Amino acid sequence: MDERSLTKLLAPEGWALLSALPPYSEEAALRISTGLRERGTDPDLVAAALTQSRLRARAVGKFGDFASGMLFTPAGLEQATRLSVAAHHARRYADAGATLVADLGCGLGGDAMALSALGVPVLAVEADEATAALATVNLRFFPTATVRHGDAMALDLAAEGVDGVFADPARRTRGGRRVFDPAAYAPPLDQVLALRAQVPELGMKVAPGIPYSFLPADAHAQWVSVDGDVVEAGLWFGALAPEGPGRSALVLAGEEAHLLTEAEEVRGTPAGAPDAPARQVGVRALAGYLYEPDGAVIRAGLVARTAEDLGAGVVSEDIAYLTADSLTRTPFATAYRVLDHFVFSLKRLRGYLRERDVGAVEIKKRGTAVEPEQLRRQLGLKGSGRATIVLTRLAGRQSVVVVERA
Repeated sequence: MDERSLTKLLAPEGWALLSALPPYSEEAALRISTGLRERGTDPDLVAAALTQSRLRARAVGKFGDFASGMLFTPAGLEQATRLSVAAHHARRYADAGATLVADLGCGLGGDAMALSALGVPVLAVEADEATAALATVNLRFFPTATVRHGDAMALDLAAEGVDGVFADPARRTRGGRRVFDPAAYAPPLDQVLALRAQVPELGMKVAPGIPYSFLPADAHAQWVSVDGDVVEAGLWFGALAPEGPGRSALVLAGEEAHLLTEAEEVRGTPAGAPDAPARQVGVRALAGYLYEPDGAVIRAGLVARTAEDLGAGVVSEDIAYLTADSLTRTPFATAYRVLDHFVFSLKRLRGYLRERDVGAVEIKKRGTAVEPEQLRRQLGLKGSGRATIVLTRLAGRQSVVVVERA
């Protein structure tokens, strides 16, 4: 959002227009835009208000009911922390007794909102002037939150009395492409980690795909999934990491939160260090149940930990599907009952599904180059039933496993 549009939107007329708009829908947007322009409303203001209405609708998944009173940019919304996840961040600072947290690169203010909701004072710093203005609006109901426009890395933490730092480096280019090299974050990973020399209680977000070799030995690295989707990885230090150095997976499902760490006997050993390779799991023949570990569990290198809890092995080396003889309930993996399996062949698979009157098929895959959408078109199914198939390797051969949710 440019400065001119933001100024118009924050004026009384703009705020009133935004508040009066109905819930956003693509079908109604053109009609509403045309009607407002015909009544003489500033076209730039109409465009800015409808853009915010659209972004608010998208933001409900991250901010819930709070989205209706917030302002967004597309890039800011993309990187913003979900409030459900930000609440877990904030709890770390509250439990550590933080009295002033510097939120460096605060973006739209999601994490600052969560901290403020727990009564933790926040100094939120944002380099982009327009984004800082939006964060000020979003934090307007929290008197313990202060937003400052400026270079977050130039902040004098000691002079400000900061005893906790949260950083969310930008991990996209100006063109919107994801940045995978931690040295290319803005600011770079090493610069943020250096802040520990001033404030040991440091937390920061990193890309979920960060290699373990980049994780400091004193870090607790945690991957977070929400309803099955991996949404972030974070590094925690000092009193913010009561778990100690290592890796964990936080699985959020609805209102429930489940934490998985390494087994007690592994923690504190080289195998349990944050930069250690993931422990290996023994291969076993496909049994009665197939388990698909949560993405956060896989990213955190805790498939072996989950396999131990389930009494399971992997179906093939380096493939994160587990198999076991019995059904064990776990929040860290989705369980399927194995109905059938055979070596993959398009002709055989098509005939198998047509014989069973299958018209809709859910296709899951690991360890195969087959593209589900292309395969679905090639199958050309027209039946009335449904099926779930898993494409993977069994005994070194591309195979199909027919399953149903257990």
